[in-house]
Formats: sequence, structure tokens, C-alpha cells
Amino acid sequence: MCGIVGYIGHREAYPIVLKGLKRLEYRGYDSTGVAIIQDGDLQVHKKKGKVVELEEAVVGKNMHSTICIGHTRWATHGEPSDRNAHPHLSNNGRLAMLHNGIIENYAQIKQELTNKGYTFKSDTDTEVLLNFIQDIQDNNKSTLEEALRIALKRIVGAYCILLIDQDDPETIIAARKGSPLVIGIGKGEHFLASDASPIIEYTKEVLGNEKQTPFIQKLDMELAAIEKGGYEHFMLKEIFEQPDTIFDCLRGRLLHEQQQIVMAGVDNHIEALTKASRILIVACGTSWHAGLVAEYMIEELCRIPVEVEYASEFRYRNPVIHAGDVIIAISQSGETADTLVALESAKEKGAFIFGVVNAVGSSIARLSHAGAYTHAGPEIGVASTKAFTGQLAVLTMMALKMAKAKGSISDERYSHLVNELASVPKKVKEILADTSKIESIAQQYKGASDFLYLGRGYNFPIALEGALKLKEITYIHAEGYPAAEMKHGPIALVDENLPVVFVATKDMYYDKVVSNIQEIKARKGQVIAVATLGDTVLPTMSDNIMFVPDIDEVIAPLLSVIPLQLLSYYVGTYKGIDVDKPRNLAKSVTVE
Repeated sequence: MCGIVGYIGHREAYPIVLKGLKRLEYRGYDSTGVAIIQDGDLQVHKKKGKVVELEEAVVGKNMHSTICIGHTRWATHGEPSDRNAHPHLSNNGRLAMLHNGIIENYAQIKQELTNKGYTFKSDTDTEVLLNFIQDIQDNNKSTLEEALRIALKRIVGAYCILLIDQDDPETIIAARKGSPLVIGIGKGEHFLASDASPIIEYTKEVLGNEKQTPFIQKLDMELAAIEKGGYEHFMLKEIFEQPDTIFDCLRGRLLHEQQQIVMAGVDNHIEALTKASRILIVACGTSWHAGLVAEYMIEELCRIPVEVEYASEFRYRNPVIHAGDVIIAISQSGETADTLVALESAKEKGAFIFGVVNAVGSSIARLSHAGAYTHAGPEIGVASTKAFTGQLAVLTMMALKMAKAKGSISDERYSHLVNELASVPKKVKEILADTSKIESIAQQYKGASDFLYLGRGYNFPIALEGALKLKEITYIHAEGYPAAEMKHGPIALVDENLPVVFVATKDMYYDKVVSNIQEIKARKGQVIAVATLGDTVLPTMSDNIMFVPDIDEVIAPLLSVIPLQLLSYYVGTYKGIDVDKPRNLAKSVTVE
């Protein structure tokens, strides 16, 4: 979950690494640090807080060097502090190392090293591993690379490591297992980073790895994709990019005029998908909500039983998996640790793995038998927006294609849904054309301490997603429930101070949701509704209303989530929160 950057070559290394760390702050931002080698002297500078605080702390210091490694942290072992920030120094002061991941057996190794007289300045597992490497090197008279290899054979856990030695200013040693690392290749220089965003300014050639055989590949990414482009925050930019990102996801796949859907990952494995006795969807967080929407779609359209599992629970509870079961893994980063481990276990048991990810070449993409990319582009804001709608678009196309192949949907219904899906980018653009009403609602409720989000059918997962977004970037407590469950407990919370958000677009549940709204109003609750444009009933019952264009209920989540993203964004900004970097969160959860 931490961000890692390294540079070695002929340029000034520190400015390159510093800029890269700023681009990786979405991965962690509670502390940051760099290490350089200057005239044989190893220097480490680190600071609690964001990258800009480190930048200010080293003003006036001599940072000239052609080798530098840097780290921005999401804390696992040890609280955010100067001493727990990476990089760490070995006891002999010769080695500096930074690390993304978790060393699960660090406590045992730490005790062994303590018994040998080693001391520790931090509470981190990283410093333990570094001193373990020093101990192996000292005792075996081995090279640093050999010592690292020996140490990693003993280590249990996931990691991406960058390691430098003050006596070798022309080498950065890197190692990874289960955590991402991109290696960029320039002319007489190399760049290392947790993802491609720090690299693309300098090179588009990166080192790939297929079955341990390295090769050079081209990055398909533009620098503009990771810049704010005039928006105040990345999150707002990414919300407003959704007409384009959804279109990009559909482009070349949804052939509207031909009424066809072309998805190679589905086409090439259609029998495995349509003849599955059940489908298990495995995901975490926002991706889990996309999975819930897919459960409704696949069961309705394809008539195949679907279960949606939290990857973190699925991997530990020894689930029953049979050969021929289909596992759909959904992950924005493609590196989600819990999802990866769950897939490895299911694959060993003979399940067919289908990945839905945004990051090309990611671990989940490589592990899957087949899959589909969302083509949402880099998402820098920690709270997922465009990656979520990209996932919904892919899953909708997948469900429609399977239903068509299986014969479980009529030609008329299929054609209607294809047309509706094709209209989504234009309709999202309509929602975004005027957000002033949503901004006004956010200002009105920015002081609330709690929110309740309710929805039925396809809109229930969107209620969950809306509540999650609010929690993530406003720090307001929010709960999502099926609207029918309100009477089974949550209605006890309702009073004149509680905002209740209903996702209440026109669908088969509409009349029932209207009844639920009346129950809230009878108890003086504040009702905020997401409604279909042209609805004349809900405006008379709601304190505030956010409209979306009319669309079929199967496709509606792609529209109804947009106002909820904006509501959370505006509440967060009115509260003065950095919505791109909410506290305690990181973008890519690469630890369990």
C-alpha cells in the first residue's frame, strides 16, 4: 500500500524521486523519506506527514546525487512518526532500505537479532528485515544481493524492497513478492516505482516479466492522465471523466449498431461461463459493491446462482470450491492482497478465474484464466469513482453477453438493454452538466454526524457505495441498508436531525420505496432522494432531490451512483478535508 520510487542514472536523482512520491501519495501519506548516496556518504531524510513536509525539511541541504530511493507510507507496523518512516538504516549504517508489504514473522527474527546485540530505532518490520540482511552478510561474507536472497527465503509475507549500499553508489537492489513494482528503462538510467505514474514522464519502456523471463514493453499511459488538468482535486476530475471512461470501456466491445458485444475474454471461454453451476464474485470495498450489482444482473439475465464474497473472509473460511465453479475477481488495482490469495486457493481447487481489473499486467490479471480490463485510466483519488463505473460497465456487458449466448434473455430485452447501455456516457454527461443543486445539498448537511442510505434491488448496492464514499472522504458515520430492512432496526435512528438518502429511481420497487420514504417523513427524518428525471411524486415528499435521466433499472446503477459521488465530494470539501488523501486510507491495499 505504500509508494516506492527509485532512480539511478546520470540525472539529479532527488528531484525525480520527490516528484514521483507526490504522484504516489494516493498509496499512503502518513510519512515519507528518501535515501541518497553522496561521495560515499549514505544520507537518510524522513519526516512524518505528506511529501511536501519532507520537501520543506530538506530545503538548504545538499541533495545532489545520481542515486536515490524514496518512500511514502501507509502505516502497518508502528504509528506514523519520523522514526517509523522509511527508508531505514542498518545497525552498521551502511545499508538503507524501504519496503511495501508486511513481514509476518518479523517478531521471531527480531528476537533472534536482539539476542545477538542488534538494536532497533523503529517499530517496523522493515528495520528487522534490513538488520537480518546485514547479519547474514556479515556472518557469511556474502554480497549484498546474496544476503538478500538468503534472507527472503526465511521471510513469510509480501514485499517490495529497494536496497542501497553506501559502498556501491551505482546499484539499487530490488525484490518483490505479491507487491507491485514497475522498472523503467532509459538511456543509461533506470526508474523504479510502485506503479507507472512516476515513470512515464521519462520513459515508456518498462521491464515486464512472464514466467521469469524479462522483456521490455511499452507503457500505454499519458502524463496528462495523472495531472489534475485544472480541477481542484483528482477526485473531482475523475468524477467528471466518467462520460469518457465509460465510453472507453464500451468502445470496441459494445457494437451498438450491430447489436453485438465483443469481449475476447468472454468469447473464448463462453462455455465455462454459461455452463457454470454457480458463480462466486470475490472483491473488497467498492469492488465488492460492483460485485453485488453483478449478482443481481447475472441471476436475472443469465439464471445462474451467484454468491458475492468479501475476499478477506473468503480466503480464511475454507470455502467449498468445485472444479468448474467460476470465480469473478474484481479489483481496481489488480494487486489487492486478500483477493489475490483467495484466487490462488480457488485456482488450485480447479475453479475458472475471470479477472475484472483496471491495471494492465497486474497480479490478478496474470493469475486469471481470462478477464476484461475496465480501461478507466489511472485513478489517483483514493476514493474510487471512475474505476467503479468502469467495473459496472464491464460486468453489464459480460452479463448481457452470457445471457445472449445462454438463450436466457429475449432478443427484444437484449436489444433494449444494449441500447440503454450505449446511452450511458451521454446521460452521465447530462448529470454532470449542472452540479449546483448537489453542491447546495452538501453545504446544507455538512454538519451532520450520521447519514442513512437506503435502496432496493439494483439500487441497494448503490446505497452501500454512497455510504462508503461519505465515510471515506467526509469522516461522517454512514450506513447503507436495503430499504425494506429499515423497519428491522435502523428506523430507531430516525429523528429530525438524521439525513436519509434514498436511491429511488423508477424501477419495479419504486412504489415500495415511496412507502419507505413516507415512513421516514412520519418520523421527521430529512429525506434526500436520487430520483428519475420527470418524477412528480418524490419532489413532494423529499427535503432535497437529485435527478438522473430515465434508464432501465438494470443499467440504473451507472447513473444513480454519480450524484452520490458528488455529494460526498462536496461535503468533504466543505469540511476542509483533503478528499484525495483521506486519513488512514490508501488506494491499493497490498497487505492483508
